[in-house]
Amino acid sequence: MAASTRPFKVLGIQQVAIGGPSKARLRTLWVDKLGLEVTGNFVSERENVDEDICAMGRDAFRVEVDLMQPLDPDKKPAVHTTPLNHIGLWIDDLPKAVEWLSANGVRFAPGGIRKGAAGHDICFVHPKASDDFPVGGEGVLIELVQAPPEVIAALS
Repeated sequence: MAASTRPFKVLGIQQVAIGGPSKARLRTLWVDKLGLEVTGNFVSERENVDEDICAMGRDAFRVEVDLMQPLDPDKKPAVHTTPLNHIGLWIDDLPKAVEWLSANGVRFAPGGIRKGAAGHDICFVHPKASDDFPVGGEGVLIELVQAPPEVIAALS
C-alpha cells in the first residue's frame, strides 16, 4: 500500500524506555551524570513496573527516558530483562494508525489503546509477528503514543 494512503503520520520519538533490576543504578547515569530531570513516577502491578519518568528537551521537542524496574523480577512482563525495553513514537492519529496497521498485518500486544504512564493514549506493537499478523517489531517492543495538539503542530 502506498504511503499516500496511510491515514496517519509518525511525528518523532516520544520516549525511550530502559529496564534494569534497579532504578537507582539507572538514575546514577541518566539523572546524576547526564542531568535528565525526573518529571514523574508510574507504578503498575498489571504492567509489573516501577518507573521513573525523566525528560530531556522541552515543549514539543521533549523526549522521555523512562527508567524501569520490575515490581517482581519473577513475573511478566519482565521489564528488566531487555535493557532497551521499548521505544515510543508520536502518532498524529492513534485510532486511525491502529486500524490501518492492524488491517495491514501488524501485530499489537494485548491491552488495546489505553492511558499510558504520562497520561497519553498508547498501545504497543508486539515485538514478534504471528501467523495471523505477520508484521511485528522484530524483537523490539514499539509504543505508539497519541501526540497532543501542540506536538502535532510543532512536528507536522
